[in-house]
Amino acid sequence: MYIPSQCAICKAWPSHAICDACVAAFGRPVPRCQQCAAESALQICRACLQNPPILNACWAAISYNWPWVSLIAQFKFQSQPGWARHFALLMHSTPFVADAIEQAHVLIPIPLSFKRLSERGFNQSLVLSQQLSREKTHPSSLLKMRNTLAQSSLLRNERLNNLQGAFAVAPFMAAKLRGQRILLIDDVMTSGATLNAAAQVLKQAGAAHVSALVFARTPA
Repeated sequence: MYIPSQCAICKAWPSHAICDACVAAFGRPVPRCQQCAAESALQICRACLQNPPILNACWAAISYNWPWVSLIAQFKFQSQPGWARHFALLMHSTPFVADAIEQAHVLIPIPLSFKRLSERGFNQSLVLSQQLSREKTHPSSLLKMRNTLAQSSLLRNERLNNLQGAFAVAPFMAAKLRGQRILLIDDVMTSGATLNAAAQVLKQAGAAHVSALVFARTPA
């Protein structure tokens, strides 16, 4: 647990929870693919050109590596939702993200299953979304229909199978989502299988445009 007014990374005192120097050193934006947010010198990476994702666009604030891995673990698994405010600031300052939030009609956090929510005590994607735009966040639009294995423990083809039928649009929200621009919110993106599975059911329900914003993207 970090000490208030001390940087959690370099331990500078007094400081913000993440000091400006550490943000500049470890949170600097890097070129990314516009469709999957993987680090890439190309606007659309070769993987997305060969196999276009369902997402129309995707943004990530930082890469999932040191020192962010331990901070994300504190956020998700050690009951420290207060990190959401600091992570959301980095997400919002990512190039083009402010415009994406402004243009979105709805922000939808990736839901957790009832079992996972009970274990964790809160949905990390929901608290991030609320920090980005409380008024646009619609936490009940997308439902997690069943508990699934942790995506990080699976190979890519296993991840796709793991998510078959995992998401559904809430029946009472389906009509309201037709023709809407939706921005999905999640904390960490690995292969993109979760976000694309969610985007698929939203587009099947009539959403006009579905993009995604995550705090961290795992390196290829």
